[in-house]
Amino acid sequence: MIRRLLTVFTLFALLATSGCGFRLQSNYQFPEELAQIQLNSADDQGELHRLVKERLRLANIEVVEDDTAPRLWLGQDHLERSTLSLFPSGQVAEYELIYSVTSSITVGEQAPQSFNIEIRRDYLDDPRTALAKNRELELLLGEMRAQAADRIMRALSSTRIDSETAH
Repeated sequence: MIRRLLTVFTLFALLATSGCGFRLQSNYQFPEELAQIQLNSADDQGELHRLVKERLRLANIEVVEDDTAPRLWLGQDHLERSTLSLFPSGQVAEYELIYSVTSSITVGEQAPQSFNIEIRRDYLDDPRTALAKNRELELLLGEMRAQAADRIMRALSSTRIDSETAH
């Protein structure tokens, strides 16, 4: 009896989540014109390039060197930091980190579609723990790059493709 109730509950949960439009995170629907893509960036050896390439592979989008394939361009990424607060001694206590990158997708003869991505985070800085804070900053920057790669994939999934100029 309990097993039957569990089965009914599981089926009900599956029906409820599929009927409301629920999708797993990073489960994007890409236009079929993006089945193959040419990936170029200002820093082909950079972390953001590697993360986007990995996400394209996971989305079953083949990265090719073909000049006729749609072209995804990743601009140079930038990290800025501005002071948010100070200790009574005048030393910086908190920074705001701003990670930004511009990317664009060009499909066929269409005009490039650009995406500006900006991610902001607050970062506490305690000069007494400088070594640990450097490591924390590295981890935070890695998370910001991963979030930027996810946003690039989301932007790709919303790319408008004009079928007349796509080929």
